[in-house]
Amino acid sequence: MSEKNPPQVSFIIPTLNAAAMLPACLRSIRDQDYPAEKIEIIVADGGSTDGTRSVAKSFGASVVENPDRVAESGKRVALKSVRGEYVVFTDSDNELSSRDFVRLAVEAMGKNPQALGLESYYPAAPGMNSFCAYLTETLHISDPVTWMMCVNPVLVEKNGEVERWTFPKDSLAFPLGANGFVFRKADLDSIGATKHFEDTHVALQLAQSGKREWLRLTGIGVHHYVVRGVMDFLKKRRRQTYHFLSLKHKSDLSWTKMNPRMSGWMACFLCATLIVPLAQTARGLFKTGDARWLWHPLASFISVLGVAWGFLTFAFSKRTADAEANLQPVRRISK
Repeated sequence: MSEKNPPQVSFIIPTLNAAAMLPACLRSIRDQDYPAEKIEIIVADGGSTDGTRSVAKSFGASVVENPDRVAESGKRVALKSVRGEYVVFTDSDNELSSRDFVRLAVEAMGKNPQALGLESYYPAAPGMNSFCAYLTETLHISDPVTWMMCVNPVLVEKNGEVERWTFPKDSLAFPLGANGFVFRKADLDSIGATKHFEDTHVALQLAQSGKREWLRLTGIGVHHYVVRGVMDFLKKRRRQTYHFLSLKHKSDLSWTKMNPRMSGWMACFLCATLIVPLAQTARGLFKTGDARWLWHPLASFISVLGVAWGFLTFAFSKRTADAEANLQPVRRISK
């Protein structure tokens, strides 16, 4: 990275009635030790009525219309107008965990052209409730069913704070591309992301094209306020299941078909029995001493309930244009 002329970085943030959370997200971006004129923020708003747009503009963000109202369509719309060499996808419930995130990410990406992108860690923030911290920092994959399906990524090398990761040889079943993920704009253009964007699909397409490696910065990424509590988690799992089913009607591409550790049905069954989650809790407590593993059995069972609720919602509700957006829980900081 040239210190005299660092590359421009574009942040894309989809929003829908996120005025309560957005200031912290935007402030963490504006507080970066990266040249302010080299950071572009684009908020793709799905028709908020709570002052979200005013908040965005007060931090110098551009606001674009997201007529389909869901996060993935917002990212697709915003991509059409980005000017940055690098694109960072964040949600309104994210805060960058350190002031040097952008600088370190750009430097790491510049030195590793073979990497498809840079994945964030999800360190717990001071004051974050323990359930949210379990889902994000302890589990990393913010859902026990998905966590059981995922293969374990392989650490290739660690050089300073930069870690190089890859998929195991026989599988691509590890979801990448969402909260705090950094892509090159050129890579996104090469796979037509402005027309067919979907979080995990983008990284999967790049991996299928030969870029099987990605980066992480040790302990650095975003504080992800994914849920406020158990009921919020249940509602979010319902919406995520509805979204997953809607995608199946549009595309066969999915990391869940790339040789996962087990099928979704098997993962749901094992989570519902509670026997396996209890064993995983015991193992997690023994290996790490992290008491947040005690949330694991309950979260596993609630996740299965959310999946079932999502299936029923998809099967029996009217699939209107606003159906998925209306399933989004109200966004609040999970403290």
